[in-house]
Amino acid sequence: MSSIVVLVGNPQPQSRTRLIAEELAAQLARRSDATVHPTIDLADVADELFRFPAPRIDELLGRVAGADLLIVASPTYKASYTGLLKAFLDRYPTNGLASVTAVPILTIGSPAHTLAVEHTLRPLLVELGASVPTRGLAFPASESDERARIIAEWLDGQWPYLQAR
Repeated sequence: MSSIVVLVGNPQPQSRTRLIAEELAAQLARRSDATVHPTIDLADVADELFRFPAPRIDELLGRVAGADLLIVASPTYKASYTGLLKAFLDRYPTNGLASVTAVPILTIGSPAHTLAVEHTLRPLLVELGASVPTRGLAFPASESDERARIIAEWLDGQWPYLQAR
């Protein structure tokens, strides 16, 4: 992998979800020497998502589709990802992310949502053609201060699946 893009679907700018996703990107970059591109925080462009044409959104869609590795992060809302993230990803056609390896992350408020990342976000990314070789990361939002350690532990187990990408 040579490029990493972080896509955050939290409606709150500068969220814990973003911090967690950026920590994963930083740890992946250290292991792979990949370049981490500026984070795409959809909260910054929410007012443009339903405009057509939308040149700024089109540019972001191109950045996401051009990533070698894409980290897609959202808080868990109603046991799924946010509508903000869905509105952005709905702009892709089937197989619009066919050349991308993706890692799904959901920040969760309760252990009851642990499987939401596997049952909601992973299938969406696969439907868009992305390769999703790892388990999704269900990250307890209340433990965001421990993100470096938790992500390192998760990545130790998942790295063999990403290293070959």
